[in-house]
Amino acid sequence: MMPLTLADPGEENVIRHVGGNPEVKRHLENLGFVVGGTCTVISRISGNVIVKVKEARVAVSQEMAQKILV
Repeated sequence: MMPLTLADPGEENVIRHVGGNPEVKRHLENLGFVVGGTCTVISRISGNVIVKVKEARVAVSQEMAQKILV
């Protein structure tokens, strides 16, 4: 497993774990980051990532992306 920030752009990844406090986990799950789901890194800008998850593009801060393990 590795944090989402280290995933290669364009490669589909399976979400293995979503960390953080309960509020952060709920926020990420509401965005579509659920264990067993897939996501694809579109691009990285200054450590932040743009991710395709559930047919939507979502911008995630580097701090939040570190909590998502693929």
